[in-house]
Amino acid sequence: MTTLASLRVNAEEYCTTRDAAGVLGVSLRTIQVWVESGALQAWKTPGGHRRITVKSLEKMAVERSSALGIAPSPAPAAAASPYCVMVVDDDPTMLRLYELEIAGWDLPVQLTTAANGMDALIKIGKHRPDLLITDLTMPEIDGFGMIRRLRANEDCAGMPVIVVSGLDESALKAGGLAPDIPFFPKPVPFEALFDAVKRSLNA
Repeated sequence: MTTLASLRVNAEEYCTTRDAAGVLGVSLRTIQVWVESGALQAWKTPGGHRRITVKSLEKMAVERSSALGIAPSPAPAAAASPYCVMVVDDDPTMLRLYELEIAGWDLPVQLTTAANGMDALIKIGKHRPDLLITDLTMPEIDGFGMIRRLRANEDCAGMPVIVVSGLDESALKAGGLAPDIPFFPKPVPFEALFDAVKRSLNA
């Protein structure tokens, strides 16, 4: 169940229309109408998905509770996410886009990020994710080098990896990307990526 408390615990600045509908106890269409009328502050991702500010959602929840003459009931603490997904990309804007998109997925995932291959390897050494989504062209250690190091490590050799990159097929082949690693071109096709992540986590 989505609650204001869980959104605050997860430190989300924005939430999906489904989350907002669950918090306010109304239909998705009602949320869409409130967004279109300006009652809820929101914006759209490049993929056309609405993202609603938690601040405006909190305000709406208080106003509705006051109008009904009731106080918002206390919500249980958010449950820990069972799957850890790491996204590696040297573009901060791209990492933020991943965060916003994945927050709207109906999957039990906890997202961590890394700025390049070196940063990722250090973080993986401390806590191994269940799935790695990575770019290839990055400073310090690029995606090719990072994947080679992971595959050579006994503890990480079997960790699922998905590559998202702007490189073409010849560059992938020249870099030695293993054919068994799923590849998606940029701009990120988030719907296809969602399906790939879901299959990987289910496996």
